[in-house]
Amino acid sequence: MVIAIDGPGGVGKSTVASRVAGELGLPHLDTGATYRAATLAALEARAAIEDAGAVAAVVAAVDIGYESGWTTLDGRDVTEAIRSPQVTAAVSPVSAIPEVRTLVVAVQRRWVADHGGRAVVEGRDIGTVVFPHAAVKVFLTARPEVRARRRAGDAETAGRAVGDIAAELARRDHLDSTREASPLQPAADAAIIDTSELGIDEVVAEIMGLVEAIGER
Repeated sequence: MVIAIDGPGGVGKSTVASRVAGELGLPHLDTGATYRAATLAALEARAAIEDAGAVAAVVAAVDIGYESGWTTLDGRDVTEAIRSPQVTAAVSPVSAIPEVRTLVVAVQRRWVADHGGRAVVEGRDIGTVVFPHAAVKVFLTARPEVRARRRAGDAETAGRAVGDIAAELARRDHLDSTREASPLQPAADAAIIDTSELGIDEVVAEIMGLVEAIGER
């Protein structure tokens, strides 16, 4: 059973996905971390981000790992490094490269297979591309100002103005939703949950209700 939780930044995906995974006793995969690891690899190799072939070649040659919230690149812990401003600025263009998406989606599917085919997977195209037959599909959303305020509380954006964070989120939304390969959009059969006025417990409860409805708990 795969629970797919998609949505843009600042809607609470990671917190919600982790909580749902804990409730169900399932492993949790943050696919955004795998794209960030791919981006870090390209930056460290000094590949020109606009050179799709060069970036894809770098990504094809590295081993991206993820376990219990820790991300590795060729066995090296890069959990903090992938949250750097440099990676954040480059992750959207790197993620938009079709060859990179093919490589990283293979990593994500293999990860789930290695974990028994049962997991809570969060990202931006899980229900539409990575696991289109997921048992439960959820797309989280929230008003722009709410998302910016939430992001302002993250360690990677600490000290930054909410307005700057909002502008960055809008830029990422545009890039992710207009890219040719796997654009950010809800799956046709996804449950859309606006988290603007909901607490984490309420969002988790809604998703658990969806899981119980299919008799998988």
